[in-house]
Amino acid sequence: MMAKVSVKGDDKTALYQYLTDKASSPKTGGEIQWNFTKFLVGADGQILTRFEPKVTPDSPEVTAAIEKALAEKR
Repeated sequence: MMAKVSVKGDDKTALYQYLTDKASSPKTGGEIQWNFTKFLVGADGQILTRFEPKVTPDSPEVTAAIEKALAEKR
């Protein structure tokens, strides 16, 4: 867990600069629109997918993405 950080603007933290960079991650990049945007990051540090706030952490969509990422790692 992290302390409250900036996810937008000139003082955006390095983590969110990486997560929202459209140049390096065209599929998942882009500004955070609202609280609770979620990112799935692989063991290699690559962003696998992004879930917008309306998608709950326990949704089938999130579970399936995690299971797929774990299966591909083996």
